[in-house]
Amino acid sequence: MTSHASTQIRLVPHFRSLQVLRSQRLTPNMQRIVVGGEALQGFDSRAADDHVKLFFPNSEGTFVLPELTEHGPRYPQGLPPSPARDYTPRHYDAQAGELVLDFVLHGDGAASRWATNAQPGDELVVAGPRGSHLIADDFDCYVLIGDETALPAIARRLEELPDDAVAEVFIEIPEEGDRQPLHSDAQVTVSWFERNGFDASSSTLLEDALVDFEQPDGDTHYWIATESSRARMMRKFIEGHLQVPKEWIRATGYWKADQDAAG
Repeated sequence: MTSHASTQIRLVPHFRSLQVLRSQRLTPNMQRIVVGGEALQGFDSRAADDHVKLFFPNSEGTFVLPELTEHGPRYPQGLPPSPARDYTPRHYDAQAGELVLDFVLHGDGAASRWATNAQPGDELVVAGPRGSHLIADDFDCYVLIGDETALPAIARRLEELPDDAVAEVFIEIPEEGDRQPLHSDAQVTVSWFERNGFDASSSTLLEDALVDFEQPDGDTHYWIATESSRARMMRKFIEGHLQVPKEWIRATGYWKADQDAAG
């Protein structure tokens, strides 16, 4: 069995006050926001599934940010804190000074409201990433499994794969209109699954596909990002029933049922 060495890189997070440059509706349930500004200089994101913390204006329309301490973030007392959510840096263009963020539009959460109404010039504070997990590049195949909240990370991952890589991709989305063009130089097979009104937290479309999935030959890395309990159960299935070493599985809960989703 080959030892595939993944790497964990620690980064120092910085708070960056940025401005909206452009806003675009990609699909019925996905909004793309491009932000920029002088504070973006030095931004560093090395892995496709990195996360930044986005801070939105509070109920008074101002930004109240935490101080990062050894005991965790601490907010000033007596002031309503800025709502914060985790999102994937979809694309960073250092030369153009632009950071692309894709927002799933769901419910009436702080992030969805902000993304729906964002206009050029609106302010957004971005912190992070705190680090990057670089998956070994010598697996025979990469299996990517996720719902719409994972789509930005999956799309970025496919773009960054080398042309000799092989990937199997399973993506669950709200409806057919939420399919996006996915670009890659690698050998990629993509399967889309539409919920069509069915609840995302109790859907089993990805799980059913995984049960029927015929494992590729050679060593395969599995990457999963969905609702927290679903990601956990799929990890257990892959490790237990498919007999995949746990080091070859990266499963993350991008959101929890009844809470705002990360992106």
